[in-house]
Amino acid sequence: MPPRSEEPRRDATGSRRGSSRAGGARTGEPTGGGISDARAYTPRGRSIREGGEQRRTPRTGRSGDPFRPALQVLDGGRANPARGGRPQPASAARGGVVRTVPTRPDDDLDDDLPAPTRRRAGPRPGRRPEGRAPRRPARKPRRAPKLADPRRRLRLATVLTLAVFATIGVRLVVLQAVETPAWAGGGLSDRLVRIDLPAPRGAIYDRFDAPLANSVEARYVFADPTRVQDLSATAQALSPLLGIPVSELVDKMRGRTLENGQPSEFVYLARGVPIDRARQIMALELDGIGAHRDERREVPNGDLAANLIGFTSDDMVGLEGLEARYDNVLSGVDGRRVYEAGRNQLAAPIPGGYSQTTEADPGSSLQLTVDRDLQFRVQRILAEQMANTRGSTGAAVVLEIPTGEVLAQASYPGYDAAKPDASKPVDRDDAATSFVVDPGSVHKAITFGAALEEGVIKPDTAFPVANAIRKGDTWFADTKPAGGRTMSLAGMMAYSSNVGTIEIADRLGPERLIEYQKRFGLGQPTGVGMPGEAGGRILPVGEWSGSSHGSVPIGHSVDATPLQMAAAYAAIANNGTYVQPKLVKQTIAPDGTRTPTPAAKTHRVLSPENAAALRTIMEAVTTVPDATGLSAAVSGYRVAGKTGTGWRLVDGRKQPGEVASFIGMAPADNPRYVIAVFAHTPGGGGGAITAPAFGDMMRFTLQHYRVPPSTSDDAPKFVVYPR
Repeated sequence: MPPRSEEPRRDATGSRRGSSRAGGARTGEPTGGGISDARAYTPRGRSIREGGEQRRTPRTGRSGDPFRPALQVLDGGRANPARGGRPQPASAARGGVVRTVPTRPDDDLDDDLPAPTRRRAGPRPGRRPEGRAPRRPARKPRRAPKLADPRRRLRLATVLTLAVFATIGVRLVVLQAVETPAWAGGGLSDRLVRIDLPAPRGAIYDRFDAPLANSVEARYVFADPTRVQDLSATAQALSPLLGIPVSELVDKMRGRTLENGQPSEFVYLARGVPIDRARQIMALELDGIGAHRDERREVPNGDLAANLIGFTSDDMVGLEGLEARYDNVLSGVDGRRVYEAGRNQLAAPIPGGYSQTTEADPGSSLQLTVDRDLQFRVQRILAEQMANTRGSTGAAVVLEIPTGEVLAQASYPGYDAAKPDASKPVDRDDAATSFVVDPGSVHKAITFGAALEEGVIKPDTAFPVANAIRKGDTWFADTKPAGGRTMSLAGMMAYSSNVGTIEIADRLGPERLIEYQKRFGLGQPTGVGMPGEAGGRILPVGEWSGSSHGSVPIGHSVDATPLQMAAAYAAIANNGTYVQPKLVKQTIAPDGTRTPTPAAKTHRVLSPENAAALRTIMEAVTTVPDATGLSAAVSGYRVAGKTGTGWRLVDGRKQPGEVASFIGMAPADNPRYVIAVFAHTPGGGGGAITAPAFGDMMRFTLQHYRVPPSTSDDAPKFVVYPR
């Protein structure tokens, strides 16, 4: 079969198709191609329309395409003379056929043909035009990339930005208007610094307002463990100034965690530091170390009345003596300063920041009935008399008549209240109120007084006194036997007759004797105000044995303190009226207002006549030859009193040695003062201590208060053995 001629096909319009491509191939011109030609291809491989007339697409009519310069560059820089169409190949200028590329699918004329009759552009498969190069297979149409609209993106970005700013604005409004108090308060608490302002502790004065213990301004040194940089170096710098070992300071400054899980930011290093010493410490500018106002308890006279006054702890809490008993009166209410401060290196008050100060409420002061000068002298005399006896314990009490006020109350051994740690606990006891003894013969005055008041004896009573008497299974004898001779009451008192006293008690009876023991204040604390005061004990009648009828009247099987016995003798000196001993005269408020303490309790024990008769009988002790209390006499004054020998009891058990005592009053005709002296001597011989000590104390007391001497014309004349 002869070959068919290779004519170009014509479409329905009579135009030849494919000549543009073939012509381009013959002339060697570029066929176009590139990204901009992607618009010339249509879906499903539709043919393109050839012709000399170009048709604009809707996009070509737009005045500005922001992507056109970029497309031209990607197309190799070809210019497009026809706006909105494809760039023409070079052959078009030489009269070649120009191929126009439709920009929309509906521009293809083949779309009007039925699907079975559609023809593929170009020569038929398998045939090649003569003299022409084989044609490349038609490219598969590529889908044009879809370009985003920048305005849409701009709108979206604007909406998102506005939403973010709106959210922030709403949150700021909530924080500033609604949650401001909560957030501000939370932040403020982190910046607040709280400093305690110690309340000044009240002072303790004597009866003439001389200070016995008072507080002076000082400083406390503290550490903030969270800010201390070098523990060892800081401790070494502070040790010589505070007098505290380095190891102890290091241990205090170590970081600790509180119960709430927060680190501790405060620890005391020292209290009561002198102001000049604190200034030296602050001059070191140590990290985490500070000092604030404090106070230090000062005892101007060292051991003066130390056993009576007591002492306080470093944080000004009373631990012993009157400091402990009246701690609630002496202590004030601490104040507090709260202010806003920076942190770390800026730890200073913030100007204009939060600041609130609650002033401290000072404590009240106490005015005692004690006379500082008399207290000093009594302590000195007691210490001098007791110094030669090892292991001894002594007590001395001076009471004023008729008030019952304690003018002096001394203990031996004593201690320095400014340095309590250097003493033993037993040395810090107040012997006058805690020293429980078996009083011995000083109790005989109570037996004689009860018998006089009950009328079983009279001041001029006399009766024969044997050398000894048996009660139960025990014999009671006299140290100066009467040999059955008749003795006066004054003689029995002067020679301390056990037998005569027991016979008087037999006339009185146990019940009445115990009743007068109670009236004289035995068996219960005096309530003078000292902490830990012992109450003593009276043996109930139901517990009496046969020997008790002999021991109780002469002061055995009876427990009492020196102050109790002194108060009993004060009742005799006060015309038979018992007055509760008084140690605190009044309280002094911080503003100077003075409030007297409640009046002492009083009650009648003896009639004035019987009390006077008993005082006269007791004068024999210091005047009758060979009497037991001659060394207690005071030249120029009438002195009435009684010696005694008993035992010391600890937890109800008798201790080795003996307790010697002397209790007396002067002037006997009109007593002004009662003094009681007790001495426990493990080796005996206490009688040589107490009576001379009483004499020295009473002499100084009478002279100190300028008491006129007694007249010798009024002194009684005693007869020991009337017949």
